[in-house]
Amino acid sequence: MASSIAHNTSEPIPHSTTSHPNDPVPQEPSTYRNHSSIGSSSPSQSPHSSNIAGSYSDTSSDSSPSTPSTDVANDDVVTELGAQKSPEVQTRKRRASTVLVSQNSDDLKRIFGEGRGTERLRTVCCGGGCCMLQPFNEARHANLTNPVIPPTNPAYQSLNLKLGPLELGSELSDVVDLPPKTVSFEPPQNQATAEASVHDSTRISAQHPPPFVTPHPPYEVFSAPLFHARELTKPGAEKRTYHFDLDVTDYPAEGGDVDFVVGGAIGVCASNSDEVVDQIFDLLAVPHHVRDKQVLLRTSSGRWPTIWGEDQARTLTTTRRDLLKWCSDIQSYPPTKPLLRLLGAYAESQHEKKILTYLASAQGQASFCDLRTGPYVTVAQLLSAFPSSQPPLDHLLSVLNTLMPRFYSLSQDPQISCRRDGSHSRRIVEIAVTVHESSDWESSVRTGVGSGFLERLARQIQGAEAAGQEPRSLGLRVPMFRGLMANPLAREFVSDGPMLLIGAGVGVAPFRGFVQRRLKSANCANKVWVLQGVRDSLLDELYTGEWGVEEAQVKKIVQSRKGEKRYVQEEVRHQADLVWFIINALDGRVFVCGSSKGMGEGVEAALVDVAMAKGNLNEEEAKAFWAEKKSAGQYIAETW
Repeated sequence: MASSIAHNTSEPIPHSTTSHPNDPVPQEPSTYRNHSSIGSSSPSQSPHSSNIAGSYSDTSSDSSPSTPSTDVANDDVVTELGAQKSPEVQTRKRRASTVLVSQNSDDLKRIFGEGRGTERLRTVCCGGGCCMLQPFNEARHANLTNPVIPPTNPAYQSLNLKLGPLELGSELSDVVDLPPKTVSFEPPQNQATAEASVHDSTRISAQHPPPFVTPHPPYEVFSAPLFHARELTKPGAEKRTYHFDLDVTDYPAEGGDVDFVVGGAIGVCASNSDEVVDQIFDLLAVPHHVRDKQVLLRTSSGRWPTIWGEDQARTLTTTRRDLLKWCSDIQSYPPTKPLLRLLGAYAESQHEKKILTYLASAQGQASFCDLRTGPYVTVAQLLSAFPSSQPPLDHLLSVLNTLMPRFYSLSQDPQISCRRDGSHSRRIVEIAVTVHESSDWESSVRTGVGSGFLERLARQIQGAEAAGQEPRSLGLRVPMFRGLMANPLAREFVSDGPMLLIGAGVGVAPFRGFVQRRLKSANCANKVWVLQGVRDSLLDELYTGEWGVEEAQVKKIVQSRKGEKRYVQEEVRHQADLVWFIINALDGRVFVCGSSKGMGEGVEAALVDVAMAKGNLNEEEAKAFWAEKKSAGQYIAETW
């Protein structure tokens, strides 16, 4: 999360039973409740929820929720009356913390003028290279004699390129150099051994990356059996979220006293889908019989394809499929000028070559910026848009980004989670994953690399259960490693002191482990509050009934589409008394987890408003207050 937010005008803190903006004295919430710590019996749970021993009872005489319910503030009443007068129109305030002034290069030209006016932006350059624009001489290009004819295929049309007065004879300057070829293929030294191992390597690569992929050096990636998977959201939810149980009983010991901890995260080495990999092979005209054939890979420099290996030359035995499936990111990054320059160099069509070279030049800078800042463009989309360009696979791999692991926070207390597998007890770590979807030119939507990889596994589990088959008989595995056990959530979690946990969407998942661990201690079972933001609690509330306690006593659900129609950052203002009490208490901590856009920025702005109202501070003093709390480990934000 950014350390400072553009927060020019604060929003008022409402007056209610849970919010007294003119009272600077931190006071314990009046609806404070008591929980007994975990006992010896086990509460009833769903078959696949965490097996936490213990019973929970509310011994307080006050049965109201522990996170105080909010009163309807005056502005809410006005809004409600206005909605009754005109039910057809229900507008919401913009959540973004910035003002949108431009969406493309045309807007920048309108603001700063033609020519080299964008040089005024050099001091605040975004890194996209807008200031390098050198437009054509309009008088010279008024009458095009040999204009470029763009491709007419759907992939090209989806790019929405604005080429301007471009013709085959147009002079282009500052064209980036052709990227060097740092990767090469050779026949394996022992051809007989390589051919004999083709079948085994194909089988292994289907579920596990090659052994030289080392995101967690010096340790290898662990192939964790997928014990179970299920969907947490209901049909109709805007986003799909899945829960995964990974068997880490046989996870190898690592150096030092390192273990899975509350708030920690695991890394998952997700692969590109076989369909996309084969599509790229087809577009590059790579013969079927060589795709899974072992080759001797030589690299002249860099860490690729090892992720975190040394920057050096390498000689490895692998297959073309492994390199494209496990080592190269073909959809997560916007296109680069070296990639476009490479495609242009190998394009047979003069028109396609000119367009690609134009995008890698100073004259095409505006179009290039539009391409980078629009929806993500995949490698398969570019190859489909410019079908005459078929660069050699080894040269293409030289410019692609490394496929990096995806990290997911643990959604339970790993010290108390286990499953029964017959007569054996298996140690389990749990994660929750929301499927990231974006627009796609070919199939309307596509999923992210990590979330799509895990969703494909989850659907295999669901299919097996629907067919009456034991899911574990599928032998599904997830390549993972123990990482980020000292990330901010895990590092600042302490066994006592009040905690306020603020999360939206899948960001609330790690807080389930916080609550489970906190309930084990009789001294601090009372001191945890959760503000969970959802769209509709009937559709996308995560882990309903699986927090190990009567949930109304621990968390408050904030719905943005139903009920009060309030975002979680708005609820922070309505819970000003609770926020002020916790952050000023001994060892008090405020945790925030979720998307940095909208929710993360909004919560930070709301916390600043609370400090201004409760502490009688100006805006700069309030920001400094939270910055000091962050440095002291009392305010922890884990956003993405």
